[in-house]
Amino acid sequence: MGKAPSPGRKAGAVPPRIREVMSAAPIMVPLETTLAEVARLMRDRGIGDVLVTSAGRLCGIVTDRDIVVRAVADGLSAVVTTVGDICSAGPATVRPDDDTAAAAALMRRHAVRRLPVVEGHRTVGIVSIGDLAIVHGDDPVLADISKAPPNV
Repeated sequence: MGKAPSPGRKAGAVPPRIREVMSAAPIMVPLETTLAEVARLMRDRGIGDVLVTSAGRLCGIVTDRDIVVRAVADGLSAVVTTVGDICSAGPATVRPDDDTAAAAALMRRHAVRRLPVVEGHRTVGIVSIGDLAIVHGDDPVLADISKAPPNV
């Protein structure tokens, strides 16, 4: 017997594409941006992550948790420390036309909860575990991602 489809999906249905669930126009900052600036940006925009760029190209991602665990907990100054000092470099990425099931598998493999979406050399969005949960419901792969130990 096959697995029952997730809520809202029919058996044999093609998983939605990333472009259907991603958040477009993600917030991006250069490597040299201080943590204080990024924290204010996160607060003011109501977001928990920003993408990090070098010469206009994606080179990393930093989350609110990264700021706490990699900087604040170690006593680093938010007005001196930059996102380049603490970001997760070289993040795994997906393309807008990839399917959401493949993105969930990539999140699981890398133990991450967010993936930048790139088209060619342009960053066009970000997709989170929450975005995937909306279309995949109670998929055990998503539960495995949530249980994975965080990157530090």
